[in-house]
Amino acid sequence: MFKRYRRLRINSAVRDMVRENKLSVEDFIYPLFVVEGNGVRKEIGSMPGVFQLSLDELLKECEEVVNLGIKSILLFGIPGLKDSVGSDALSDEGIIARSLRAIKEKFPKLVVITDLCFCEYTDHGHCGILDHETVDNDATLEISAKQALVHARNGADMIAPSGMMDGIIKTLRETLDENGFENLPIMAYSTKFASAYYGPFRDVAESAPSFGDRRSYQMDPANRLEAIGESLEDEAQGADILMVKPALAYLDIIRDLKDRTLLPVCAYNVSGEYALLKAGAKAGVIDYERVMMETMVGFKRAGADLIISYHAKEVAKILNK
Repeated sequence: MFKRYRRLRINSAVRDMVRENKLSVEDFIYPLFVVEGNGVRKEIGSMPGVFQLSLDELLKECEEVVNLGIKSILLFGIPGLKDSVGSDALSDEGIIARSLRAIKEKFPKLVVITDLCFCEYTDHGHCGILDHETVDNDATLEISAKQALVHARNGADMIAPSGMMDGIIKTLRETLDENGFENLPIMAYSTKFASAYYGPFRDVAESAPSFGDRRSYQMDPANRLEAIGESLEDEAQGADILMVKPALAYLDIIRDLKDRTLLPVCAYNVSGEYALLKAGAKAGVIDYERVMMETMVGFKRAGADLIISYHAKEVAKILNK
């Protein structure tokens, strides 16, 4: 006697009934990039369908996101003027602060998660204050706390610090709590690798380092145990959601982490992963929609509760059919 697994694959209705992992529009977080100006909708060559948006165009994009049923966006700001310490990120009149106020006024129920970092705001493209050829960890913690309060005061629903500074979650949690924002959650970029998959992101965020790279603060892609340790340390410091970034080449890390935490786990489906699928579609070598949806299910199967993805609108349109 042998098990006839095909009994439960016999037709689509039965397959739907026994499916172990299902995608929902509510699983997705859509990244958006706001720039100075008016009427700006600049498509990024390496990321078809992804745009730099001025605030007026950003609000139009938010309306589409809301109408698709997507509950959350991840907001990145690109200022008109950059300096050595990312001053725009520390101002209540900076690009992020103004955008937050406008979004929350028009779409109060849209969950706005803010990227907290300095690479988009500094003239050197690194993620904090420089100490010779690397980032000064503790000095960057100090200005990160100031940036968090700017986000909190102007309406952020969640803060996501992406700079991979040691102690960032503890610093932000204490700062937010001491200033009356104890109910503002933190999504930790808890396991963020120094990955080549980020290349196209640096086109849209204008955040490429002017020298060197980020391997002194982002993680070695070869290190599994360190990756788990990084995330569990962020949990201990007070993170509310843990993240693995990138996602596709690190499904083992997502599963490892999910097996060790009771916190929600987020997978960041990054720019290079998106760009590869778009290039495959353009070349006609893949069934784009099927590969895209299979990839998203793969993140869920690995253990992701949430997915940050540039595909989010496309996925939502398919799921809403």
